[in-house]
Amino acid sequence: MKKQLLIALSTALLSSSLLAAGGGIELEKAPIDVHDKSSLQNGLRYYTNYCAGCHSLSSSRYNRVAKDAGMAVVPIDDSDEAATLADANAKLMYENIVFTTDKEGKPVNLGSLMHSSINKDDAANWFGAPPPDLSLVGRSRGSDWIYTYLKSFYLDPKRPVGVNNTAFPNVGMPHVLWELQGWQTLEEHDDGHGHVEQTLHLSQPGTMSPAEYDVVVRDLTNFLTYVSEPAQLHRKTYGIFTMIFLAFFTVLAYMLKKEYWKDIH
Repeated sequence: MKKQLLIALSTALLSSSLLAAGGGIELEKAPIDVHDKSSLQNGLRYYTNYCAGCHSLSSSRYNRVAKDAGMAVVPIDDSDEAATLADANAKLMYENIVFTTDKEGKPVNLGSLMHSSINKDDAANWFGAPPPDLSLVGRSRGSDWIYTYLKSFYLDPKRPVGVNNTAFPNVGMPHVLWELQGWQTLEEHDDGHGHVEQTLHLSQPGTMSPAEYDVVVRDLTNFLTYVSEPAQLHRKTYGIFTMIFLAFFTVLAYMLKKEYWKDIH
């Protein structure tokens, strides 16, 4: 009886993790590495070009993101080379990343939070709901879900924006990356036992091959995963040093204990 309960519980937990997104598909494993600065830079670029118009990253600042992606806009030391590099990075950010303006129409400074420029009321009218902030999507949904979601759009004429998503059924968001990926169609196969298998087929290729599009999705997923917890870039390093310190302190405490109790023992 206990064994059966354990099996049932394990199955339920596994199913809930696979279906956490709300769709009934198995999530693909996202091949990400938040320490890959080139990938973070590409992810930032794709986020700016395809996501930032509607989705904010209200917990992130341009200068912090630039620094973590290897494009520090503040000199790392007092040398002329560092100052020149920081100026070049700042120019690069303003030319390619920072398009949001203040009330006077001037570009916001690099210390500003990364807000989108879309009006929430307009967005609600267009899409049925305001686009969500993506600051924590990497933690709330998980990198595997983001990776799968961005690859799972398909044509659906019944939907208001003409597309649907197997990872997020009845999604209100259009497929903003369609020019890169192309258009997919959905095929469903009933196995005769009440299970319907969903398969996506590329019916109209985009400007990229499937392998090239996978790289785009990987980099965008990598960036959003980093944004959800920037401290993870340094957390493991701190953890290693903490464990070394605790090990050293344990030995020291044991030796001190022996010294205190040597006359008694």
